[in-house]
Amino acid sequence: MQMVKGLGGRGQLFILPWRCTFACDSSCLHCASANKPQADGELSTREAIRMIDLAYDFGVSWIGITGGEPLLRGDLFEVIEYARKIGLNVSMITGGRHLDDKKFEAIARNEARVSVSIDGAKKINDMIRGLGAYVEALSAIRRLSREKLLNCLVYTFANINNTVTNVNEEDIRHVLDLAAYYGARWVIYHSFIPYSSDSKALKVDPSPQQYEWVWNKLYDLRSVYKGKPEINVYCPFFARIAKQRGLPDFESWFNGFFLGRCFFGKFMSIAENGDAIPCSYFDAKRIGNIRTKTLREIWEEMQTSEYFIKARSKDNIKGKCGVCEYKDICGGCRAAAYHYTGDVLASDPRCAYVPKALREK
Repeated sequence: MQMVKGLGGRGQLFILPWRCTFACDSSCLHCASANKPQADGELSTREAIRMIDLAYDFGVSWIGITGGEPLLRGDLFEVIEYARKIGLNVSMITGGRHLDDKKFEAIARNEARVSVSIDGAKKINDMIRGLGAYVEALSAIRRLSREKLLNCLVYTFANINNTVTNVNEEDIRHVLDLAAYYGARWVIYHSFIPYSSDSKALKVDPSPQQYEWVWNKLYDLRSVYKGKPEINVYCPFFARIAKQRGLPDFESWFNGFFLGRCFFGKFMSIAENGDAIPCSYFDAKRIGNIRTKTLREIWEEMQTSEYFIKARSKDNIKGKCGVCEYKDICGGCRAAAYHYTGDVLASDPRCAYVPKALREK
């Protein structure tokens, strides 16, 4: 089966992420699904296939399967095979725990591209994700690498307590070295994106000073690894740091690495029950459900919604982010702003930078 090149960009979305299940048996400190069962009302096989048809009709080129842990969904490969049959590409992110022979053969048969979550070397990764998580992830990485199905490694920053964290060079480089050795195209480094306003969940988030250090460190490591693998950063602050460090004018992608802008209100994902959400990490605002509407109808509703019109415009951002000279390329994370402050238009409080306008005052 050959991978298709996409559908010519005829739709508004190149990739549609689908959180295929909320269920997960890992203990990740930074995830809403940690040790959670399947959610009520998850899409049936028939409804998931309808979603695939809607994605194709909307002009989507890729289905990006997330969770929870996708490999816990019993009909996953039936849905993947249907997506490939009608001409869609498929990618998946997994912790690797459930990659048995049968599932691996199905991945290979459908030429799905697989990314593996790993947050550092064995000690720190298992402290974040649970005992045995590193060995399971590494086993999946090796197996996928042999068949050239390994897409990337995904690293999310988190604090375990006040003294233990994976915001350090040793763990960062460990995962980069794994990616280089096993032929992953890139490593994605994620900021922790709050999934609730609960104080226990927010404690996992690194401090503004930790973020400032780590984004500068990743910028420096670009020149060390020279694109093998690429270093992609999914955090709006990195765009500001890259600009400060001397990059010329750029788009979201520049020289092969991602500058992590917030696409809130300019993007959508499908949750496990068929609801559309404005980004993969923001469940507080839902737009419509594919059980009753097409993706095109949901997308058009989002484009004309007063809520999303306001959220999309950088002119409406409040506080420090609103006066920052870098807001056009950064603007902060809207999910983080909401969960920390209750206001989707508030400043992202995780940024250490003081805008010029405030320094002048």
